[in-house]
Amino acid sequence: MPRSYSIVIRNGLVFDGTGQAPVQADIGIDDDTIRAVGNIKGAVGLTEVDASNRYVAPGFIDLTNHSDTHWTLFDEPRQESLITQGITTIVGGNCGTSLAPLVTASDIEGIQKWTDISRININWQGVGELLGAQDAVPLGVNVATLVGHGTLRRAVRMDITKPATPDAIAAMDALLRRSLDEGAFGLSTGLGRSFGLSAEHDELETLFASVRHANALTTHHLSDEGAGITAAVSRIAGALRETGATGHISHFKALGRKSWPLGRSALDVIENARSGGVSLTIDVFPYTRTGSNLYMLLPEWALEGGRAHILARLENPAMRTAIADALRALTLHYDRMVIASTLHDVGAVGHTIAQLASRAESAAEEVMLELLRTNQLHVSVFNEAISEDGMAEALMQPYAAVASDGVGQGETRRPNDLPHPRSFGAFPRAINLFVKERRSVAWKDMIQKMTGLPATILGLRKRGWIRPGMAADIVIFDPETIRDRSDYVEARVFSSGIQWVFINGVAAIADGEITRDLSGRALRRSNT
Repeated sequence: MPRSYSIVIRNGLVFDGTGQAPVQADIGIDDDTIRAVGNIKGAVGLTEVDASNRYVAPGFIDLTNHSDTHWTLFDEPRQESLITQGITTIVGGNCGTSLAPLVTASDIEGIQKWTDISRININWQGVGELLGAQDAVPLGVNVATLVGHGTLRRAVRMDITKPATPDAIAAMDALLRRSLDEGAFGLSTGLGRSFGLSAEHDELETLFASVRHANALTTHHLSDEGAGITAAVSRIAGALRETGATGHISHFKALGRKSWPLGRSALDVIENARSGGVSLTIDVFPYTRTGSNLYMLLPEWALEGGRAHILARLENPAMRTAIADALRALTLHYDRMVIASTLHDVGAVGHTIAQLASRAESAAEEVMLELLRTNQLHVSVFNEAISEDGMAEALMQPYAAVASDGVGQGETRRPNDLPHPRSFGAFPRAINLFVKERRSVAWKDMIQKMTGLPATILGLRKRGWIRPGMAADIVIFDPETIRDRSDYVEARVFSSGIQWVFINGVAAIADGEITRDLSGRALRRSNT
């Protein structure tokens, strides 16, 4: 009697996620697990998929994702813009901000720059409770979480203008240790953001040591991605060297034309650290425009004290003049800054700051500051600031993974929100740009940068590879037609070429069509 499986995938060219050359093989799946890889032509499947002339790969893993803090994980749980890229697992809690641990309800204010917190309901405090809440709702993708350093600082009521006291450091460390025990995958930092600006060596050393003790991960939004990028990387590498912790730099890039040559020196720092035994990796998103909060372009002194203090400075005529003068000294390219989202000014979305300044017959700096003031800092922009050659050089490194730095969404248009195309096309774009156009990365290596490498970085054991016993997260795509279709004008357009996506053995995409099945899971570090 022939062996039966719940799903059999036949005749595909299988990339197993290890970086090895692909092989023609069949795959047998029972329930949520891969059971066989090879020649199983005598077997039968309740669902049979013919993958002839198609590539078969592990589901893509997005190390730097923000669906949690932008709340779309709950508002739009199908995460269509991600699954249509082949993404099956995302990592949240990035760049210093996470949804847990929360000591009081007000701690959720850390995400108010991205979503309206007045409409959301929080029924958890610790990471364990967050994961339990995620277990109780439908999820379109698998979700892992990091603990945000800024979230820890909020939780212990830090005065963000001053270094942490020994008692505050001890309290943060206790929260971090508990969070790691409850299933968090590590600690994320954003040392250039308000809640991370005053962090000193002793604080980082203590937290990194706890992460090392738990054999978890530290990830880092660099404190400076421009002229100070080399020093910022050196700071992280030094702390990792001293503590023995594992580190990862999110969305690695050198911002601004003058800083582009520094990208190579930053990579040199990473490579020197790695050669000295430091475990340090990076991820890259394949776009030359950033997507970021506009207020982060303000001078560092204007960011001190957090949101209320920033807004107070914008209301003070003398302080506002000083901020405008500091912005002029930066020679920002306002003609390349496109308003992506606002809280109130719907008419500004899709226009550059230069266009708005011309329309208002005002200086670009004044327009920028007024946008921030009237929208309570809720303004995001696309800014042309990244070298494609530098991006290619970074991604070619064996320690570089692909990530989106994006947000899972649907096709529903919102008048005050123009999403960055990376939320809809980062992974297919990386394939097209670096494998098919520039030919700087081989197919097998690119697939590894999307699967096995990020799984290794995060510490996943059951995802990222195609072999018996692994979770049945699988993507099947046409190598000729896979491509991103989202751009900075028409952003909410799904990628093409992804024909099947299985998440825990359930089809999220079948024959190119999004299904109604949501089979993602909340992942815990201990058993994934």
